[in-house]
Amino acid sequence: MRPPRLPRPRSLAGQLFAVQIVLVAAVVAGCAAFAYLSDRAEAEKAARREVTAAATAVAASPAVRSAVRAPDPAGELQPYAERVRHDTGVDFVTIMSPRGIRWTHPDPARIGETFLGHTGPALRRRVFSETYTGTLGPSVRAVAPVREPDGRVTALVSAGITVDTISAQIRRQVVALLGVALAVLAVGGAGTYLLNARLRRHTHGMNAAELARMHDYHQAALHAVREGLLMLDGQRRVALVNDGGRELLGLRGTDVVGRPVAGLGLPPSLTRALLAPERRVDEVHLTAERTLVVNTSPVSGGERRGTVVTLRDHTELTALSGELDSVRGFAEALRSQAHEAANRLHTVVSLIELGRTDEAVGFATAELELAQALTDEVVAAVAEPVLAALLLGKAAHAAERGVDLLLTADTHLDDGLLPPALPTRDLVTVLGNLIDNAVDAAGPRPDGHRSGADARVAVTIRPDGDDDLLLRVGDSGPGLAPGAVDEIFRRGWSTKATEAARSPAPPHGRGLGLALVRQAAVRNGGTVTVARSPLGGAEFTVLLPLRGGSA
Repeated sequence: MRPPRLPRPRSLAGQLFAVQIVLVAAVVAGCAAFAYLSDRAEAEKAARREVTAAATAVAASPAVRSAVRAPDPAGELQPYAERVRHDTGVDFVTIMSPRGIRWTHPDPARIGETFLGHTGPALRRRVFSETYTGTLGPSVRAVAPVREPDGRVTALVSAGITVDTISAQIRRQVVALLGVALAVLAVGGAGTYLLNARLRRHTHGMNAAELARMHDYHQAALHAVREGLLMLDGQRRVALVNDGGRELLGLRGTDVVGRPVAGLGLPPSLTRALLAPERRVDEVHLTAERTLVVNTSPVSGGERRGTVVTLRDHTELTALSGELDSVRGFAEALRSQAHEAANRLHTVVSLIELGRTDEAVGFATAELELAQALTDEVVAAVAEPVLAALLLGKAAHAAERGVDLLLTADTHLDDGLLPPALPTRDLVTVLGNLIDNAVDAAGPRPDGHRSGADARVAVTIRPDGDDDLLLRVGDSGPGLAPGAVDEIFRRGWSTKATEAARSPAPPHGRGLGLALVRQAAVRNGGTVTVARSPLGGAEFTVLLPLRGGSA
């Protein structure tokens, strides 16, 4: 038997809707009650003012003062009091003697009876009002004295409005008030429903606990992912960046959230990629210290809302790829040398078979002396084993391309001179890429033409003073175009004649060499300069500190 499913908590939008409906209903009910009490109090005040004005006006009338002195006051005052009652809208106008005997009343049968109510303040020549229950029921009434010129009180006038009349008026107002309150409640409920429907769409129907849990997962994932994550809003400002993104972009210790991407100081090509409206997939971009693979995905919902950017660090992979290319070149050089060695061995064997032993010995000795001389020259000049091996491999590769790789006379590097802080991998990256570019420039072109009669590449490796290591590579190629100096260290530039200009979409791995050279130099606190080579082509000089320089 399956256990019963627990009811899912109400969504955040549903909870807010219920709370807002209760609040709107409470506010409307409170306003309605306040309006009812205010209207009732105002209606009573208005009734008091109305009856006071009517009683005062009747008491001040000369006709009333004259009629009270007549033999039959009731006969003259009753028609007058009824006209005043109808004209003013009050429920009764009672004119009486100072002793309270009625001369007028809406019910003629009540004339001659004693007035029910207080008359003391009026006998003292003061107008007053009160709520009192008389023959017509509870009423709001006012009593005013009729005074002679000498101040004597000769009669009293009472005008009143019954409480039932006031209540009927309030009921009409309450009905209208309830209609307005219900309309306000309906409009408020509809508006609240629409707002919460939109909130429900934005929160995907999740409740507060689910949103809080998602936020916790979100924060944990951002800090746990080693890859860089960058989110931009519709105005190309940084909305979010995780720890990996800060490290890969070199933004550690700075508050970049809310800043525009163009103001982060990133390389121009990387900035253009981040600001591009179209999607970018696995683009390689270089910063001063790293090689990054960038993917961008625009976030759109009818309009551009932002961009999600992922960053992967390929610095180590790029360096390993360079080393792999070097190893592949060494293997190709060994294959070529093995092929040449086989040809020479066949030649020696053939000479022996022909009985020309002396010629066979001379031929073999000459080849061994030539190979040994190159090895002795490199090892004597460069005692660092990794660089020596790199130079021997590059020399073999250059010879296969028809290019002579030469070490200058001042090349000298003792073993143990390089500090541990200067990685050998970076030296291989710098020297290997510079030699490859120089061989490409000095070697045959794709159309078969050579750059000159003697295709040469000159390499210099030596300390520069006590603090720097100098790496210099020059070639006999055509040199650099006047406008290419500012472009050569950017991704996509190539020394090949067919790729002398920067391509917007270079082949994978092509055009990274010089950019990686500068990156490795900057990472180790060094510099890269380019000038005209004595051989006629370009000459690149790299200075790397030997005393722990900083990038």
